Amino acid sequence: MIIPGFLISLVTFPGVIVHELAHVVFCRLTKTPVFNVCYFQFGNPAGYVIHERPSSVWRHILIATGPFFVNSLLGIVLGLALQSMRLDLDNPTTGTALLLWLAVSIAMHSFPSTGDARSVARAVRSAEAPITARLVGWPLIAIIFLGALGSVFWLDIIYGFAVVIVIPEFVFGSS
Repeated sequence: MIIPGFLISLVTFPGVIVHELAHVVFCRLTKTPVFNVCYFQFGNPAGYVIHERPSSVWRHILIATGPFFVNSLLGIVLGLALQSMRLDLDNPTTGTALLLWLAVSIAMHSFPSTGDARSVARAVRSAEAPITARLVGWPLIAIIFLGALGSVFWLDIIYGFAVVIVIPEFVFGSS
């Protein structure tokens, strides 16, 4: 079943907001000035951050991949909260259903966008890019594009549920 991306973004808007916020956080951490931020909009892209060119390729990579770390970690934390509430997927309460929606919507927006991948590609192609950044950057770019392709097959939603339910259960066990 194919669902238009704008509908998925609308239903999972908290994840889009956290994704863009993660870019902003990593811009601040790398001391990269931010010019404009759109945390959510109807359309493509659903959100964006316009920032100055980072002072190094490594900072560029950090800013591009920031949402992976922030959204995944927040998804795990919310998954732990659900676990502590003794989430019963067969009979969820209104509160646990809302928290589950919030957690999965955030976790499923962990993947950097193809725009992020193109940005990293420009950085690693630059003459000043060290070989180590190129060795890390090109496989990372390929993984991001594969993740985008995988979203056609619901990889992002599968990842969201894995982060929120499977990882907390596996790592911390049943309460």
